[in-house]
Amino acid sequence: MKIVVVGGTGLIGAKLVTRLGEQGHEVVAAAPNTGVNTLTGDGLADALAVASVVIDVSNAPSFEDTAVLRFFETSTHNLLAAEAAAGVAHHVALSVVGTERLPESGYFRAKVAQEQLIEKSSIPYTIVHATQFFEFVGAIADAATVDGTVRMPPVSFQPIAGDDVAREVARIAVGSPLHGHVEVAGPQRFRMDAFFTEVLAARHDPRKVVTDPHARYFGAELTEESLVPVKDAILTQTRYRDWPGRTVAGR
Repeated sequence: MKIVVVGGTGLIGAKLVTRLGEQGHEVVAAAPNTGVNTLTGDGLADALAVASVVIDVSNAPSFEDTAVLRFFETSTHNLLAAEAAAGVAHHVALSVVGTERLPESGYFRAKVAQEQLIEKSSIPYTIVHATQFFEFVGAIADAATVDGTVRMPPVSFQPIAGDDVAREVARIAVGSPLHGHVEVAGPQRFRMDAFFTEVLAARHDPRKVVTDPHARYFGAELTEESLVPVKDAILTQTRYRDWPGRTVAGR
């Protein structure tokens, strides 16, 4: 079957392109650097011609409130319209566990807007909510750094390996549309402040982690259940301690 991966040259997208190609599917990596731009619509019709499945794992180039909302609303609108014209049978979108619980964050408000467009469209769909990727641990620490100190709340955190995300998204994409959401998370829960203390030490990062119940995560104050599944979720196998990138220098 022909599968188009929007954001197909990014972290998860590239893994999906490789995995689905190895399974014998015809896979198109759709991204601005391959001539497909969901914001302008350029290249969309050609990329989606005779496609059965579209997987959207794209992300906004800017997390500024107005810019990120514009990205997800415009790109999703253009993509769904092109899918309807091409007769696509399954739209799969990658989102984040807890999106609907973080309205203070402009990024998560934009993801909610994206999901609402998908849910209202005529395209059969599945939305995959994943927890934070191991690969983004360094960026999360950087975003939480104030005056050289990493401020982290004492809340639950259940990160996941990017390879495991790609594996589950690929499996879901070739199945029947769920017309709903599914959650995917790593196998272990940590306390966020304790996790980052250990991670930065393993990476020989000199920054100190300070526990701050009011520390914000991309603009939102977190509660105990903000970032973790609160219902049945698919739990993957890779533990952070076994992940090859765990000791990579963060800065």
